Order: sequence, then structure tokens, then C-alpha cells
Amino acid sequence: MCHCIKLGYLRRSSCGPLAGCAVGRPWQWQPAGADKAQMPQFQRSSVRIKNPTRVEEIICGLIKGGAAKLQIITDFDMTLSRFSYRGKRCPTCHNVIDNCKLVTDDCRRKLLQLKEQYYAIEVDPVLTVEEKYPHMVEWYTKSHGLLVEQGIPKAKLKEIVAESDVMLKEGYENFFDKLQQHSIPVFIFSAGIGDVLEEVIRQAGVYHPNVKVVSNFMDFDENGVLKGFKGELIHVFNKHDGALKNTDYFSQLKDNSNIILLGDSQGDLRMADGVANVEHILKIGYLNDRVEELLEKYMDAYDIVLVKDESLEVANAILQKVL
Repeated sequence: MCHCIKLGYLRRSSCGPLAGCAVGRPWQWQPAGADKAQMPQFQRSSVRIKNPTRVEEIICGLIKGGAAKLQIITDFDMTLSRFSYRGKRCPTCHNVIDNCKLVTDDCRRKLLQLKEQYYAIEVDPVLTVEEKYPHMVEWYTKSHGLLVEQGIPKAKLKEIVAESDVMLKEGYENFFDKLQQHSIPVFIFSAGIGDVLEEVIRQAGVYHPNVKVVSNFMDFDENGVLKGFKGELIHVFNKHDGALKNTDYFSQLKDNSNIILLGDSQGDLRMADGVANVEHILKIGYLNDRVEELLEKYMDAYDIVLVKDESLEVANAILQKVL
């Protein structure tokens, strides 16, 4: 059984940069001066933390490093984007294409059948990542093949995204804008469709110059019609391999040794594997589905678990103190 507490506040003493940071629970934050900037976001019912002492140490390390040492590594689907809104499931990047009017009913039916078959495998709490791996390759390969058959034109992507029900999590403007203001590198590592992802954040007005996207990008022919996907397939359980392929990117950020990682799956935990010099890493995981089955496993893996949380408030609260 998992034993966890809900964090309330952090305390920071005015005696030096971080004196008195580790003060027990509930946490309080006491900046220099008389006023206390509280962090009520940690009192949200969605917040679960198995090892509060460890989280306290990591956050203190992030604060010490400040903006100069920070970088963000994050998943997109169901992490930056919403899992649901008002009781209705929100689409992933793949779903945005699957559900668009350019896809035939027959193709949509086949895509749904694939999802019903393989999603259960993806979230199965018993199967290992190694056991799930080949099934994810099959799912993505078959789905991408069906989409290619539809002959989707590149010129329609903007309209497809605009007409979709995809939504970013509450607080996304604050998240992206603050990171841009402080020139914090943001690495979005997605097993979705990169063209859709980029269009989503572009239309939301948050595709800033500090954001780098690594994902499955569409390949179009000379007429602008989808003919395949570029490069090696990225799926939810091979992000370790993808991270290692981006060591050039991470090597340019050798001084950014503090990481906030956000994800919603076990595979997302490997997104920082390409970073050679990690000093502090805070792993925040969104648990969106099958909570009773997966909560203990997520709490063992992530420092902070957010259960059915459709906001970026916890991440924003931490950034407010670090930056």
C-alpha cells in the first residue's frame, strides 16, 4: 500500500539562498521580506507524493540552480494536452487526424478497432515494457499505414486542428510564456504526430523559439499529399532510444543540469536519458486512467503524481519559485 501526503507549502528563509528549505511538513515558503508566498497547489486533491523528503530536496536543488540551470523535458498527449473535458475524452494528436472529415468512415472504424485492441495492452499494469514494445510498433505502423491511404493534404492540417476538440491543459499560457520569458529550453518529446502537435501549440500562441519538438512527422509528396512518416518510429515505449538520438541537442545544454520532466506513462520516464549531466530531476506524472490499478506503480516511478488533473498548476507553482 502506498503511503503519501499532500504537500501544502514550502518555506524559504531570508538567511542565504536556501537556508531552512527542508523544514518538515506541511511545507511552507517564506521568501525574503515579511510576506509569505504560499503554494496551495500542493494541497489539491489530485496531488500524490510517496517520498516528500526526496521531493523537497529536489525542489530545493532546482531553486538553487535557478533559470540558468533549468530545462524542461515533456510529453505532449495527455500531459500538456487534456485527457478529458467536461466528462468527454479529448483527442490525442493521432485522434485529431483520425476524427477529421477527410478520413472515411471505414478507415475510422479500422483505426478504432486498432485502438481498442492495443490501448488495453499499453496500459496493462501486469505486462512489462518489453512485452508491450512490439505491440506498440504494430499499432503505430498499422495506424500510419491507414492514414497514408487517406491521402491527407498538408494544406488542410491547419483547418483539421482548428476544427478538432484538442485542448491544452489549464494554465498552459502561463507555463509556456514564463519559460519563454526566462529563455528556458523546452523539449517536447511526443509519440504523436509532430505536424499536428506543432499546429496545436501554434494556434494556441505558445510555439515560442525556446520550444523544440521531436515526434513522428508526416512526409508529403511533391503535391503536398501524405505519403508516409519521416525517420524512425517514436512510440510510447521507445523514448529511451529517441532520447539518446538527441544527445546533440542535450549536449548544447550541458549547463542546464536541472530538469523538470512531465509525462503520463512509464515510457515517458526515459525521456531524459540523453542528458549526460543531470544534477537534479523532478519527475511529474499525470495518471489519467485506471487509477486504482496504476497508482502504486506511478508513485514508485514519479516524484509527484497528479491524478485526473487537467491543469499545469503544480508545474507552474514550482516554476514560480525557481524562476
